[in-house]
This record gives sequence, structure tokens and C-alpha cells, in this order.
Amino acid sequence: MSKVQEIYGELVFDEHTMQERLPSATYKQLMKTLKHGKPLDIDVANVVAHAMKEWAIELGATHYTHWFQPLSGITSEKHDSFIDPIDDGHAIMSFSGKELIQGEPDASSFPSGGLRATFEARGYTAWDPTSFAFIKDEVLCIPTAFCSYNGEALDKKTPLLRSMRAIDEQANRVLALFGEEPQRVVSTLGAEQEYFLISEQDYEKRRDLVLTGRTLFGYSPCKGQELEEHYFGAIRPTVNNFMKELDDTLWKLGVPAKTKHNEVAPCQHELAPLFANANRAVDQNLLTMEEMRLLASRYGLVCLEHEKPFEHINGSGKHNNWSISANGKNLLDPGDNPISNLRFLVFLAGVVQAVDDYQELLRMSAASAGNDHRLGANEAPPAIVSIFMGDELGRVVDALIGNKDYEAKKRTEMDLGVAELPNFLKDNTDRNRTSPFAFTGNKFEFRMPGSMQNLSDCNMILNTAMAKSLKEFADEMEGVSSEDFNDVALEYVKRTLRDHERIIFNGDGYSDEWPIEAERRGLANNKTTADALPCFVDQKSLDLFAEFHVLDKAEVFSRYEVKLEKYNKTMNIEIRVMKRLVRRDYLPAINRYAAEIARNIRDVKEVMPDANLVNQESKLNALVEGAALINEHLGKLHELHYASLEIVDQQERANMNAHVIIPVMDDLREAVDNMEIIVGRDAWPVPTYNEILFYA
Repeated sequence: MSKVQEIYGELVFDEHTMQERLPSATYKQLMKTLKHGKPLDIDVANVVAHAMKEWAIELGATHYTHWFQPLSGITSEKHDSFIDPIDDGHAIMSFSGKELIQGEPDASSFPSGGLRATFEARGYTAWDPTSFAFIKDEVLCIPTAFCSYNGEALDKKTPLLRSMRAIDEQANRVLALFGEEPQRVVSTLGAEQEYFLISEQDYEKRRDLVLTGRTLFGYSPCKGQELEEHYFGAIRPTVNNFMKELDDTLWKLGVPAKTKHNEVAPCQHELAPLFANANRAVDQNLLTMEEMRLLASRYGLVCLEHEKPFEHINGSGKHNNWSISANGKNLLDPGDNPISNLRFLVFLAGVVQAVDDYQELLRMSAASAGNDHRLGANEAPPAIVSIFMGDELGRVVDALIGNKDYEAKKRTEMDLGVAELPNFLKDNTDRNRTSPFAFTGNKFEFRMPGSMQNLSDCNMILNTAMAKSLKEFADEMEGVSSEDFNDVALEYVKRTLRDHERIIFNGDGYSDEWPIEAERRGLANNKTTADALPCFVDQKSLDLFAEFHVLDKAEVFSRYEVKLEKYNKTMNIEIRVMKRLVRRDYLPAINRYAAEIARNIRDVKEVMPDANLVNQESKLNALVEGAALINEHLGKLHELHYASLEIVDQQERANMNAHVIIPVMDDLREAVDNMEIIVGRDAWPVPTYNEILFYA
């Protein structure tokens, strides 16, 4: 491997490359767009396009693409070459400012929730200069927004950018009250990505994994994660080689991959980057996921990014570490004495208000068919949104709410009792793995999103809800005199924390008591995607998005329809795969094995009529009864499946899938899984968890 400093960002048209390759005046003009949100002039775009093309060609690029995020949540690209034929039969390589700024992909074949139809195909992509262009597979990739012919946002990026504008405007109003000059305020994001790596050979034999991303069947492995030996354990050589190449690839693409380690479950791993502007961080996370999937095959592995590929062990999350930064200053950093840091307290109170007021929207942002299987156990938070403050900040909040004196707790020096080991200071805040929204020193970690999800949605909601909190503070404070400001602002903070105290919970989110207590507090507990989605189109949500021009009513409803449609389509695929596997793989295998046992019983009785065959006969009986139970559940699932397809209303269909069909799928799975431990290993049609999770 080359030195990291030499390869880092070499495939990215970043600020350093721009400064080297652009005329000084063009570079300064472009920086005004990047740093201050100024409109981009077409003449500037032409100069940038030429420099970008020359740079890309030098690095082997032959094509360019507008790289965007349709409402499916993944990335899309259409490649166009730089070739421009001329009259003498030769060709030149050209790329104009117009081609950089605007593209025209077909908009009818992407999910749109009714905003586009097949006969209304035209859509546009628009260059996002705040997320750097990069080269991937000899293609210059230009991050872009995606909209319809009529201007509606058809992507994940555009609303996120609008929400970042909203938080920039409202945060600057608040900072102005503290005497600070206007500055660029952005939400920041560090996206921890969990994933599984399994053998390609095992993957190919599991059609449920291939077609749905998760195992629809599988008995609990003899050994799971209970010994806690995989977490932070030594990384096996093949996986380590994969991680090395992944690091090199990401560093070249300017992705600040920082941490890699084994996760809790066998075959599970994690990659965590450094913080970045939330918009750029989302782009980088999507690129990371793509590279993980592509590189794994070079090592005979498959990368599983599903939220819950295996039952009985941990699923995979994507922890959304969110904060707010003003010209590099973290506005959620409490400092050495948080009780005296009024600016921090204002922003902290704003977060508490935002999360409480829009808890259901946050839950909705993490809702998916896959994540429904993950939430609520195995280090995944429950479906109830709450905020964990930790010991130190919890005492600060308690003092403010109760109007009591606050005494800072001195940090304890840890002495391990070994002279050779250094003493160190213990943090004032522990971690809470059961909390959906936890303060972790200078940021909040939203642990609810699943590993497959595009983080644009939850950050768009966090930003917009926070913008509303800040707006309400600024509206009330802008008429207050400078002499009274500190006292009035502190009272505002106290009142806000009191009004929203119910959302703060520092206990065990897995306890049986918590759902009861949460209900008493009036907190929502939307356990399934079907339960979580309707809040998206509540008037309260529509008003929030409209107030800050993040989404209009049509755009909200389109996203609601897309999410419903994706949930129901995912369920339809899983049901079809489950039925097909039971009919063509599991039942035939069980019946063949039962027939083999029956033949063995008959053959033994022919030779030894008085032989004790109770065990064999008991096993045969279990197989026959098990097959009958499987057929019973299969018939019920088949009947319910076709009944669900007759339901036109997508929300009603989702409700049926979530509350009627999934319990039957669970029953069918249990019946099949119970046969796995009876049928002989050689007779079972697919690799089991014991084999998949503990490959050599």
C-alpha cells in the first residue's frame, strides 16, 4: 500500500485539486458557492467543467455520470463518454458547463409515489457542488440532485440540502443573539456502518439470502454470540485483506474511513468514518456500501447489509452520529462547565424539544421491513424514541428543570493498581446501548436506523425539527434587551426542558417496565413500519416541512406512498420466496428423510421383528407431524397472501402484512426450523447457521 497521505483523495476533485487546476478568480467564485451558498454562474461552470474533464482524463476516465439518489434510497448512474466526433473522422474529448450542471435521466422508471407516470418521463439532475466529484471505474461521478419536469424533488439529497439551509438560517439567528457574526452552520454526520461477511459458496446455496437479503429460515446456532469473543477480536486474514483493500479504495475516494473491527455477532463487522458535512457524509456512506459489496467477491465473500440477515443474533445498524457545526466549532460541545455554557444549553434544549415534538417522524425515518426484525433487542434500541443524557449532562438537566444548584462532579482518576500502568481520567458519561438517541460527549447518536438505509431521511427530519426549535427561540428572544438576554434565555431553556422532560430516559430500554412507563409519559410506540408511516402525512408533519420549504405536500405524500409501496413489495417478495422454498426445498427434504426413516424401520423389522425401534418411530412421527404442521401454516399463508394482494389501499395492505401475515410467517418458520434439528445434516437442503456463521 502507498502512503495514506499520497493516495488520500487522489480520485476526488476536492478543494485542493480545484485550487491547483482552476484560475484564481474561478476558484474564489466557486468557493463562494461551496462556503456561502452563492448561486453558480454558467461561465464559472464552463471553466470548472473543462478543468474537471482534463483532470479526470489524466486519471483514466472515459465517461462521466450524474450520480444521484432516487427515492429507492440507493444510487443511480447513467454513463456518457467525453467523446465528441469531428468532421475529419477523429474525435475530441469535451465536457461543457451545461453538461456538468444539468442532466436529463428518465424519471418515469424510478419510484415517485405518483409524481411521475410512464408517459411523463422527463426528469433533471442538477450538480451539487458541495459534494465533491470523484472517479470510480473510469467514470467521473458528479453528485447531483434529481427532480421532475415540474421541479418536485424525486430524490433523497434535495430535501436534505433544503433542511441544511433551514438549520443554517435559524442557527445564525440564534448565534447573532450571542453577538456572533454570520457564519456557515452545517449539520455534521459520522455514519457507523455495520455489516456481515459470509462465504460466497454458502450464500449461493441460500436462495432466501440471495432474493431477500435475509434468512427466512434457520434454527438457532449451537454457538452464537453468547461467549462475546467475536467483538473486537482478532480479524481473520481473509477479512483483514478485504478491509485493507476497502480502506485503500475509500481513502482514494476521499472517504475518511477511520475505525474497523469485529462486531458482536459472528461474521459481523463495522466501519466508522470521521465526521463530515451531513450531505457529503451521506454520499460517502452510500459509496462505502457500494464498495463493500463489490470488493467482497474478490475474497470469496459476500457482504450482507440487511438489517437482520440472521435471527437469534445481533442485526446491523447504521449509527447516525449527528451534531451541528459553525465554521468548525461544534455547537453541541458542552465545554468544561456546561451549566455556565448558555449557548450550548440553548442548542441542547432545542434538540430535546425537536426530538420530543417529532419523535414519531424520527421513528418513521428508520422504518423498513428489514428494520422491524432488528429493533428491540440484541443491542438495537426499542421502537420508542427517547433521549439518553448520561450522568453528567443528566445532572445539569435535572438542576435546570428543578431550579436547583448544580455541583459539577470531578472526573475520577482511574488507578488500576499496577504501577506500570498509567492512571487516566474516567469519562463523566457512560454509554447506553438501549437508547435510540444518546448524547455521547459532543454529539447525539441516533441508533435506530438500519444498516441498509439511506441516512438522508433521518438527518432531514433532525435538521428541520431542530430548525423549528431554534426559530421559536429566536422569535422570542430577538426583542429582548442585551442586559436581560442571559436571564431570559436561561429561563427559556428551563421551561423548554420542563415541557419536554418526558423524552429524557436514562434507564434500560429493554426492561419490561419501560414500555409501560413510556405509555404513561405519552410517548409513541410504533412497533412496525405499518404503524410508523402514517405520521409522515399528519398535518403536523406537513406544516413542519412546509414552514421551512423542505418538502411540499405533494412531495411528502409521494414519499409516504413510496415507503408504503416498498414495504409491501418487500413483504410480497419474502412471502413468495418463503412459500417457494417450503414447497420445493424444505417439504421435499423432510418427506424424503421421513421415507428413509420409514424404510430403515421396515428393513430392521424384517431382520429383527422384536427390535426396540421406539426412537426411530418417534422421530418418524415427529417428521410426519412436522410436515403436516408446515403444510397447515403454508396453506394459511398462501390464503392470506392472496387476500392481501386484493387490498388496493397500500396502508391497509401494510397493516395486514404487519399484523396478520407476519405472525403466520413466524409460525411457518418455527415449524420448518424445528425440523432442521431432526433431519440429518446431509439431507437438509441448505447450509445452516452453524455452517454459515462459522466458516473457515
